[in-house]
Amino acid sequence: MTKHHLPTYVIVELLIRLSQHNYLIGDYKYHSVFDTGVMVKTSGGSISFTTQIVQRQFEDPGTISEDELSQVATRFRKA
Repeated sequence: MTKHHLPTYVIVELLIRLSQHNYLIGDYKYHSVFDTGVMVKTSGGSISFTTQIVQRQFEDPGTISEDELSQVATRFRKA
């Protein structure tokens, strides 16, 4: 998955969902794609996503449970 093949809305959707677990995450600014996942810079700090969760958000968001989202939200690092 490269930045050019990853629609930004997938990241924004994840951030919206995660904001229910941590309101400090903030708004999308930009992202970088790596072999191991995606690093996202937000107005509140940064958060990393695995490639797998981004792919699931793109293909079938309903497969991501609230428990998984809660765990992902713990990866947020305040600026």
